[in-house]
Amino acid sequence: MQLLVMLLAFLLVAGVGGVLTAGLVMPAVGAAGAVSQSTTDLFEDLPSELAIPEPSQSSQILAADGSLLATIYADNRIVVPLEEMSPYVRDAVVAIEDRRFYDHRGVDPEGMLRALVNNLSGGPLEGASTLTQQYVKNVLVEAGRISGDPEAIDAATETTVGRKLEEARLAIGLEQKVSKDDILEGYLNIAQFGPSQYGVETASKYYFSKSAKDLTIPEAAMLAGITQSPARHDPVRNPENAKKRRDVVLRQMLNQGYITQAEYDESVALSIEDMLNVSPTPNGCAAAGISVYFCEYVVDDLLRSENWGKDRADRQQALYRGGLVIHTTLDPAKQQAAYDSVTANVPVNDPSNIKMALSSVEPGSGKIQAMVQNTKWGTPSAEEPGATKVNLNVGLTHGGGHGFQSGSSFKVFTLVRWLETGHSLNDMVESTRRSYPRSSWNISCGKYEDNYEPKNLESSNVSGPLPVIEATRRSVNLTFVEMANQMDMCDIVATAEKMGVRTGSGEHLTPNPAAVLGSNTVTPLSQAVAFATLAADGKACDPMSITKVTDRNGNEIAAPQPTCKQAITPEVAQGVTHALQTVVSKQPGSTGSNAVLPDGRPAAGKTGTANDDSAAWFVGYTRELAAAVWMGYQEGTKSMFDSTINGQFHKLVYGGRIPAPTWRDYVAKALEGTPHQPFAAAPASALFGDRVPVPDVAGQSASAAQSVLEQAGFQVQLGSPVSSGWRAGAAVATNPSAGTRVSPGTRVTIIPSAGPAPAPAPAPPAQQPSGGGDGGGGGGGNPGRGPNGDGPPGQNDGGDD
Repeated sequence: MQLLVMLLAFLLVAGVGGVLTAGLVMPAVGAAGAVSQSTTDLFEDLPSELAIPEPSQSSQILAADGSLLATIYADNRIVVPLEEMSPYVRDAVVAIEDRRFYDHRGVDPEGMLRALVNNLSGGPLEGASTLTQQYVKNVLVEAGRISGDPEAIDAATETTVGRKLEEARLAIGLEQKVSKDDILEGYLNIAQFGPSQYGVETASKYYFSKSAKDLTIPEAAMLAGITQSPARHDPVRNPENAKKRRDVVLRQMLNQGYITQAEYDESVALSIEDMLNVSPTPNGCAAAGISVYFCEYVVDDLLRSENWGKDRADRQQALYRGGLVIHTTLDPAKQQAAYDSVTANVPVNDPSNIKMALSSVEPGSGKIQAMVQNTKWGTPSAEEPGATKVNLNVGLTHGGGHGFQSGSSFKVFTLVRWLETGHSLNDMVESTRRSYPRSSWNISCGKYEDNYEPKNLESSNVSGPLPVIEATRRSVNLTFVEMANQMDMCDIVATAEKMGVRTGSGEHLTPNPAAVLGSNTVTPLSQAVAFATLAADGKACDPMSITKVTDRNGNEIAAPQPTCKQAITPEVAQGVTHALQTVVSKQPGSTGSNAVLPDGRPAAGKTGTANDDSAAWFVGYTRELAAAVWMGYQEGTKSMFDSTINGQFHKLVYGGRIPAPTWRDYVAKALEGTPHQPFAAAPASALFGDRVPVPDVAGQSASAAQSVLEQAGFQVQLGSPVSSGWRAGAAVATNPSAGTRVSPGTRVTIIPSAGPAPAPAPAPPAQQPSGGGDGGGGGGGNPGRGPNGDGPPGQNDGGDD
């Protein structure tokens, strides 16, 4: 009875071709044979248009050259206009789904009558839905999926007469406002043409590795047949069912005049296996291969950035359903060069379990050009025990960890601050081991309660005053501790952060004395960014992974620009670069000699080795790029002493031994064939500073000498007394000595007098046969420096390279 009532209503509506008048009412469904006077006309308020949401569409992440890195989707769908679909697929769908599509007005009375007779006679249940009705149903389901409303999905798919009436009502209204071709286009883009394929374009690419515009007759027929039951007619899993259904479609195309008998015969003779050329579209960044960790970084960038949506949920919806095209900064050639250099030095799944990561950025823009590590992406398993989803190049906010101790690579920021405070590369600074009491440190933003007793690496074999540039080249720990002790530690770590250094946890760097030698845990990407600041003459740029995002229609949503600021002056950056070029040189003792580029291209950088060789670094740059290479254990600060890496035994693992040649291999390949770009010359102020002479205070009381030196702008400390001809407590000399021209603010040590040395005891008289002998003479004291020397063997916090 319900079906009959519905049929009569549809006959009236579709037959007269217009909207029912207010005077026509529907009998109450469910009251058999009765007409309720209170019933309202179901068709009284036909919609002027159906609120059709944009169907979910897959988003693409592209490399800088336009090549595809990954496809991301909730539903795998690519929307294309009707003119970009083969006419065969349009004909096939109409032939099998709704042969009167171009004749009816949204519902088909003839088809409904046929379905009624069939259903009443006990034949297979038929729904008699037109393509327009099917499109309406798909639209309602899609709206529920997009909004995350399961009740809306249930309402759009329930098997009730009420649902069919509403579907028909919407179909009639839709056809009053939308053309047949637009409805067909919408259907072909929204319908399911496979277990995980939505729309004919995606299905065509999946099953045949071609666009929908290139589909042949049998291919179009096969796709058109799938929609009835995507799982049962899936040609990959059920080729026999798919062939039967395809041949039914072909028969309908023949009967309705879409194809000739010859085309039909040729098509049905073709096996499903011979037709298929399957190309799966993996969902997510796993398909990005060696770029998977960068791809995940891009996704995190998108979901965290307010440029793409009002909140994370909105941005996630846009990414997984919005059909975005995301253009990134990744240079595929540099990415391959980075991966090759890393895995050649520490292979994937090396028995040592030591990991290596490399990040490379463009100076002056912050564009990430390469990001790799020697691990397989995924969850650890018996087959891939070393697999990980942790991005070793970045911090927690982008899928990474807490970072790694930076070792001596952090000395660069003490050097930057040294030049910023008016000192120079040729200042002489003490490299002798001594204890630094808490009271000797200036830490204006924090506390430090312990004495600090650093030491040089046992192989450094240096002591006494050393030019800062030489201490940089040889990475002498004690020189840099002495430099930092003359400045505010808070300024040093603030300089590092200003240049781009970040901890993995996102917390601020800790300004304790051990930070000078690299006790803070930092990320490889942030190290590359900070050194890129030097390459760009002091301009620091936030790391950048995305250059442009367009919507499904090709409209540009946003084009991010580099976020840069002048973090340090060009003069200071050029001075530091001058010093770091000596690190990357073949001079004896240069810790970065293994990073010298084979083509002689100018390069600068710094090695770093954390305490107990728990991490080893090389961070370097040319004018064109900056890159940081880290190696160590993913699990944390575990020593790499006595490791066999890539088949070779290493008693010690320094930054200059494996990371430096890895950096060299990468940069040589990445810049192969490009012209050399020299660094700017270091200014005289960085080389020599605004030097002033140390006043002569010999003979003055220690307090008077201190006053004179402080008024001249020097930091002052008292040294150990020495015997001299001066009265006890008087200044004997200074270190640096009087008249030496040094930078303002340099620490000057007053050497006080302990008074004359006591006269030696007389020697016992020699036994001689006769006569007397001359007495012994007294000796003078040394008014110069006291003794100095390296401490016992071992490594200090942060280590030396």
